[in-house]
Amino acid sequence: MRNISMVAEFILLGIPHTEGLETMLLILFLSFYVFTLLGNLLILLAIVSSTRLHTPMYFFLCKLSVFDIFFPSVSSPKMLFYLSGNSRTISYAGCVSQLFFYHFLGCTECFLYTVMAYDRFVAICYPLRYTIIMSHRVCAILATGTSLFGCVQATFLTTLTFQLPYCGPNDVDYYFCDIPVMLKLACADTSSLEMVGFISVGLMPLSCFLLILTSYSRIVFSILKIRSAEGRRRAFSTCSAHLTAILLFYMPVVLIYLRPTPSPSLDATVQVLNNLVTPMLNPLIYSLRNKEVKSSLRQVLHQLGFLPEKL
Repeated sequence: MRNISMVAEFILLGIPHTEGLETMLLILFLSFYVFTLLGNLLILLAIVSSTRLHTPMYFFLCKLSVFDIFFPSVSSPKMLFYLSGNSRTISYAGCVSQLFFYHFLGCTECFLYTVMAYDRFVAICYPLRYTIIMSHRVCAILATGTSLFGCVQATFLTTLTFQLPYCGPNDVDYYFCDIPVMLKLACADTSSLEMVGFISVGLMPLSCFLLILTSYSRIVFSILKIRSAEGRRRAFSTCSAHLTAILLFYMPVVLIYLRPTPSPSLDATVQVLNNLVTPMLNPLIYSLRNKEVKSSLRQVLHQLGFLPEKL
């Protein structure tokens, strides 16, 4: 279908039922955003500056931190801009870009969590062959593949959404351009496209989650076979951090995209959790229970002058 849109721009109405709370939300979301950027930058510095952390697991964690910086940056700057009293208008091209990059980064993270689960599966179930299986070449292919598949998925979803004619109204009842709210504004029947989008958005994370579940089922059986209590503790510690991050990532996806009847207020609350809170918590999840990361972070903070030398 040829795009015959007559709409040149959209107006972001923001989070539903939050009128009069702009100042409070601005302070809250700005704090989340700043902490997200600082936390993930520190994780990046800690991994890059320590040769001990130049392993496949930390290579993928490094990529996750990069994406956790960009993911909230898709919607947060514009949201903070209009919460501070500026224009809520976003151009048609800006809306397309928001939707594409949101799903590109989100889908890539989904694939990345699957790859990270596979990495832990190989490390714990096949420790003697780990360096051979997870070679530099394999890691590069997996990292590139996550971005490639994420780009394909995002291109499909964006094309599906914006092939429709948008001839007015142009009020987006949300704080950024996403598929469910954009389909409501289309001047055409969207029922078939909603079903295709539902299957596409639902099938991809479900497939990834089943693969992750398979990996961790094998991991648990292998950990239980470890005779050393210290070995079991270290294995569970590493895997529990990853599983916590996975649950925080997948729960919002299920609540937003896989419910038959959407709720704007609930969706917005969950979306904020997914966009700002989860990327902010990931550095804490992966560093608090990891002695190597904590040690490297101390060195980085000391070099930056934030910690005394004895720490």
